[in-house]
Amino acid sequence: MTQRCDTVLPAASWKPDEASDTVLIDFDRRHRRRILLTTELGTEVLLDLPHAVRLRHGDGLKTEAGIIRVIARPEPLAEIHGHDEGEMIRIAWHLGNRHLPVQLVGERIRIRQDHVIEDMVEQLGGHVDHINAPFDPEAGAYAGGHTHLHDEDHGHEHGDVHHHHHGDGKHHHHDH
Repeated sequence: MTQRCDTVLPAASWKPDEASDTVLIDFDRRHRRRILLTTELGTEVLLDLPHAVRLRHGDGLKTEAGIIRVIARPEPLAEIHGHDEGEMIRIAWHLGNRHLPVQLVGERIRIRQDHVIEDMVEQLGGHVDHINAPFDPEAGAYAGGHTHLHDEDHGHEHGDVHHHHHGDGKHHHHDH
């Protein structure tokens, strides 16, 4: 029987040992309003929310039968580090300027593997290690968890057409 979830419990609001099951979800599938998931124990759960939310690692899906813990599925990432703080700030600025989803881990930055971006980082003096890890990026304005208002002026100044990469592999073009 399919369980239904209409409530997401933020990670810090409940104890992981309250979970009766877990579900592994990669970054692309964690921003949803409605999706059918299969838990580690083989139970089907229909996530059915009033509006789309970004599921974070450690969140709980509340069902009639209990709580199912969301686990971020490991995926191929590039972990970036530099020689000094100035170098990392410059690299972070370039990544932010491209509106990429990024995860900050200590003094390192994780992005999804992308050889073009990795080459840019190395040209800026940074180092890139390929790793497999859960990707749980910062919930910023361009992390994919925002509502985009097409007629709103965002104050950008790089031409008439904007290319926003939303982490879903597609480019969205917005004319202003």
